[in-house]
Amino acid sequence: MTGSDGPHREPGSDFRPAGPASERAREEEERAVEQALALVGGSDRTGGSGRPGGRPSRSQDSQGHQDSQGHQGSQGHQGPRDSQGHQDPRDSQGHQDPRDENPNPGPSSDPHARPSRDPHVRRSSDSPSYDGPDNDPRDGRTTASATTASATAAGTTAATATAPAPGSERPPPPGRATPGDSAKPRPTTPPPSWNRARAVADRAGRGGPAATIRLPLDRALGHVLAEALGALTDLPSFDTSAMDGWAVAGPGPWAFEAGAGLLAGRGPAAALPDGTAVRIATGARVPPDTTAVIRSEHAQVDDVRGLLHARRSVVTGQDIRPRGQECRSGEQLVPAGTVVTPAVLGLAAAAGYDALPVVPRPRVDVLVLGDELLHAGLPHDGLIRDALGPMLGPWLRALGAEVSGARRLGDDAGALRDALTSSDADLIVTTGGTAAGPVDHVHPVLDALGAELLVDGVAVRPGHPMLLARLSPDGPYLVGLPGNPLAAVSGLLTLAEPLLAGIAGRPAQDPYRALVHAEVHGHPHDTRLVPVVHRPGRAGGRDHVAPLRYNGPAMLRGIAAADGLAVVPPGGVRSGTEVEILDLPWAPATPWTEGCFT
Repeated sequence: MTGSDGPHREPGSDFRPAGPASERAREEEERAVEQALALVGGSDRTGGSGRPGGRPSRSQDSQGHQDSQGHQGSQGHQGPRDSQGHQDPRDSQGHQDPRDENPNPGPSSDPHARPSRDPHVRRSSDSPSYDGPDNDPRDGRTTASATTASATAAGTTAATATAPAPGSERPPPPGRATPGDSAKPRPTTPPPSWNRARAVADRAGRGGPAATIRLPLDRALGHVLAEALGALTDLPSFDTSAMDGWAVAGPGPWAFEAGAGLLAGRGPAAALPDGTAVRIATGARVPPDTTAVIRSEHAQVDDVRGLLHARRSVVTGQDIRPRGQECRSGEQLVPAGTVVTPAVLGLAAAAGYDALPVVPRPRVDVLVLGDELLHAGLPHDGLIRDALGPMLGPWLRALGAEVSGARRLGDDAGALRDALTSSDADLIVTTGGTAAGPVDHVHPVLDALGAELLVDGVAVRPGHPMLLARLSPDGPYLVGLPGNPLAAVSGLLTLAEPLLAGIAGRPAQDPYRALVHAEVHGHPHDTRLVPVVHRPGRAGGRDHVAPLRYNGPAMLRGIAAADGLAVVPPGGVRSGTEVEILDLPWAPATPWTEGCFT
């Protein structure tokens, strides 16, 4: 099937860049897109957003493009609306505008618009409150659709846009849309690149000073240190014996007296005269003037004469841990930003701490949207199981967050609005509803709340309809995940993970690369995230990663066997190429990942 956006691609088909013969057409289309963008963003009357008053516009594209590579959601996706009506912000042949470094519209000329604190974000309009299809308009104003405007460039037709007009009837909210209604237009600017979107999320998480709390050691595990951990004492705080044996002074043989000797936990002992020895236990305080400790197995005891002989040569200071050997008081042990592991807890206790200064865990609310979801039993009658509700909580906790139980709201705009306005979390994660379908309420509700869209779509597959918003300058962030499960995973790692790391005070991780032992097809313009598993090198070869099958946007079989995601650049990579790897926050893949998954 073909249309104004070019040939339709069947689900699972590979994307390949256009050949040289299409270069002239591509250039013409890019020029046409640039001209169209200039018209949309340059009018004072539209406020740089394409609609009167500076209100952002969203729309479904003319072909109803589906998520990622056109995969359907019948295999357990969160909601079918995520694969119906996604706006692809590229031109008719899929070409992305090269001006990705400034992916969002310019500031609105609306004098009532709130100023953005970031030049790369846009503010949702202060539109009338939207509570979904079952609520009447809250004022007497009516609106009518404006004249449809279409612009033809390089054989493509611009999407139809509607705008309110004074004195006309107010259009129904998206929840009341009928099959013949036009979807609300979406921004025509290209989405940011995957790297750019992650950078925006990381910067948002680190936008303000982190709070600090003190937690007792038994509650600090998994938190991030808000301050560097300095030693409160020398470690060890006195000279101690490293072994069970004999403390000796001067040259041997050494006279000794029968008895238990020196035990750990006792007070200081008297100085040891030359030519004498005393039994000593591991960890016991070494008497002053001790030359060395002789291990029990290296000593020969003459009980009759009361003399101790060494079986080996004795070196001054052997098997003695001197005071301050590990650290001196005040010395930094671990820096701020360190995750408190069991080993850090042990070190802190040894250094004299009873409580630690840490950053509070980010609090996260999870809102599951979609009337088509079942929470138990087998799929039936068009209903499917909710895969994301059980998955997101544990995944977010593995990222260091404190997560409330998932709330299932269905396709209820009013319930969504109430949940957003009543949340006291640092981050709200929603599933589904980020596209432009008749029951996709996330964008309209954000518009009604005046939220600031930091990222509205990302040039990544799967998961390009993901979004990041700030509900208010002091309010929570919202990460809107697509409904397809692997697309939602993509959104987690692209937006939620760097945002949470910033809020929690974790230092940014340096990316690492690994060889991939297979050709991996790429999208012609977008980054792809592909589940992979690490493999050890054979016969002296380098370790590498192998891509896994079942990597469609609605599939979880591949990611369940994976221990990472390969970041595949546009165009794909050949076997033997190094690619960036995103680790998953749990143990490496187990041997059963061999076989049908690769």
